[in-house]
Amino acid sequence: MLDIIKQLLASQYEAALCTLGICVEKCPENLWTGKVGNLGFCQVVFHTLFYDDMYLGRNVKSFKAQPFHQENPDIFRDYEEMEDRAQVQMYDRESIRKYLRYCRTKAGETIASETEQSLRGPSGFEWRKCSRAELHVYNIRHIQHHAAQLSLRLRLDAKLEIPWVGSGWREV
Repeated sequence: MLDIIKQLLASQYEAALCTLGICVEKCPENLWTGKVGNLGFCQVVFHTLFYDDMYLGRNVKSFKAQPFHQENPDIFRDYEEMEDRAQVQMYDRESIRKYLRYCRTKAGETIASETEQSLRGPSGFEWRKCSRAELHVYNIRHIQHHAAQLSLRLRLDAKLEIPWVGSGWREV
């Protein structure tokens, strides 16, 4: 049963992150910083990746200590996502692509390393009072929520269609 759950989680992370990636690639330059709710398009993408990355980890301390973060201080700057204030930083597309590739790899590696015990254990984040298994479902839902927002903006503002990504999807 554990293998089935891990396969399901890995597949859904990949589909959700792939959908987010399609939004990144299809977004016209003139909409890259345009508003999606209260944030710019690129800020919504970064917010989504930031929390995906954090929740794939074990806790906040290990999140900030990751080699990827240490090697890319220009992407993370002052960790404004963790502050109780509106985001102000904008992100270039190549930095977002790099972060997305990292998150996709991390998702696969993280799910592969989970055990029944770790999935039953606490989330590792005091503000998320749930099991690690539920945290993964929550995390996937968060990615899907923002990918849907971005897809809608692209449909309304640029008349672009974002395809449904599911099992067996192959990027072209």
